[in-house]
Amino acid sequence: MNAAIHSNQPGNGNIGQLLLNAGKITPAQAEKILHLQKESGLRFGEAAIKLGFISDADIQDVLAHQFEYPYLVSGQSKVSEKLVAAYSPFDVRVEALRSLRSQVLLSWMESGHKSVALASYDADTASDTLAANLAVVFSQLGERTLLVDANLRAPHQHHLFAVENRKGLTDVLAGRSSVADSIQKITDFRDLSLLTAGTNAPNPQELLSRDSFSQMVQELASQYDVVIYATSPLANSADAQLVASRVKGAILVAHRHQTPVKGLQEAKALLEHSQTTILGAVLAQDV
Repeated sequence: MNAAIHSNQPGNGNIGQLLLNAGKITPAQAEKILHLQKESGLRFGEAAIKLGFISDADIQDVLAHQFEYPYLVSGQSKVSEKLVAAYSPFDVRVEALRSLRSQVLLSWMESGHKSVALASYDADTASDTLAANLAVVFSQLGERTLLVDANLRAPHQHHLFAVENRKGLTDVLAGRSSVADSIQKITDFRDLSLLTAGTNAPNPQELLSRDSFSQMVQELASQYDVVIYATSPLANSADAQLVASRVKGAILVAHRHQTPVKGLQEAKALLEHSQTTILGAVLAQDV
């Protein structure tokens, strides 16, 4: 009976078979869906929803698997639901993230660059969340992606991905841990890894000024397809300026309804002074 299920949905395999394999419908329900599909001309998934056997979320889930698109279901992971790219791949906000990904790929990475920093005047957690979501959409493309939490004053990435922060960037720069021992694979995603901020350090600016940080940036770029650096706000310190000067490219992040135009201009001037290429600006908001 299963072999009789057909669908005009694109991709490898078909929706009906995927729904059966996932246990979302029974063979008996599949027969009823096929009958309605033949009568109405609906697609298999649309007919299944009309009969009340599945929901839109079930369709999204099997589509994600059909296209090998990493996708999380609410309540089944400790990863924060602020990562809309992970939980809501068809959300309009995720389309905007994919557009940003395309622009970065075409304007920066196609010319051989691997690393990019997200820098803001005062966006703080909004910028951190954007960095995490951007890392997720790059990994969903099949790019070997590393997210580095270089916001050493108020690290946030370990909270978003629900991992430990016992050792990370500060420990590598202080010589207390190796890069390999500090990077964590995010198991909910096929191609995503995270280097957390690490042990709270009293001298973040000094650590980021070290030659070892420049060497690490180059080393990571040779190991990954994409390396994204989250940074602390420029209004609070020069940390982001130091990171961007070594990464060479930055996306300027403004916080919706918060960042003043004067602050954005100041951040732009600071980045340009550090010989950083500004790839563009993004208006972000807390999720």
